[in-house]
Amino acid sequence: MAEPRISSIDGKLAEEFAVPSHVDEVKEKMAAFARYHAEAGRKVVLITSGGTKVPLESRTVRFLDNFSSGRRGASSAEYFIDSGYAVIFLHRHRSLFPYTRMFLTINMLDALQFRGGEDTSEVVVNQQVLPNIAKVLKRYDEVKDERLLLPIEFSTLSEYLHLLKAAAQALSTLGSKAMFYLAAAVSDFYIPASEMPEHKIQSSDGPLQLSMKMVPKILSPLVKDWAPQAFVISFKLETDSAILIAKARRALDTYRHQAVVANVLDSRRGYVVVVTRDTQAELILTEEDVKNEVEIEERIVSNLTAAHKAFITQQVG
Repeated sequence: MAEPRISSIDGKLAEEFAVPSHVDEVKEKMAAFARYHAEAGRKVVLITSGGTKVPLESRTVRFLDNFSSGRRGASSAEYFIDSGYAVIFLHRHRSLFPYTRMFLTINMLDALQFRGGEDTSEVVVNQQVLPNIAKVLKRYDEVKDERLLLPIEFSTLSEYLHLLKAAAQALSTLGSKAMFYLAAAVSDFYIPASEMPEHKIQSSDGPLQLSMKMVPKILSPLVKDWAPQAFVISFKLETDSAILIAKARRALDTYRHQAVVANVLDSRRGYVVVVTRDTQAELILTEEDVKNEVEIEERIVSNLTAAHKAFITQQVG
């Protein structure tokens, strides 16, 4: 297979975004993960999850962030694993994590208790406080034993961009059996390292005025250069439903990837539209679904795994 082409984005990443010191090590780890599961006949999906932090100073005290908790990415990872995929989980530090996500609101100390006397006491889990913990723990141990989940953390926008590029290049050898599920909430704006003050911005200097640059559109080199045979899904979140589908179709026309998961902020947990060049599938949770604790991510993953299967068949043909 030919080496990925070098795009104009590569130079911009190297020039304006600091390269994490561990990026080469992580890239090799992801490549080894991909090789292992390719030999086992599995497809591999890279899931990006959570939001990106944009520092305002080199020695960062202040930064810009967004509200993303990583819920969609974490829950989707579980459903992809259940569908036979191995998952590289590129997630924001301290965002929601597969399997532990459902216990986020629980104070773990309330879920633990001593049993026995002073000399023989042991700590046990109160399963009334942590419902289904045994079932979840059993499944998580199975996932670890089969090496189906590779978590990779990022925090800043710079880390995210470089690690996504490394992941794309690591998975490029899988061809059409690689999927990219780009659910992370990535900042549209940033301050180049060369223009960032070194020290904490002082309030005594008066009102803060920021001039920020547009983040380079990383989807374009990913699709064209870094992993050109992969199945790529982006996400489009809007607050105005009237422009949602048009924006999704514009993204498909611009970047030539395979699908956009389009959703509106207020209804994103119960309604999304999966848009491809030829189709438009509305996925909706009914009141009965919600009552039965069905998650919209299960429907999204079901739709996309079927589309990925058809994509692979078409590419092989």
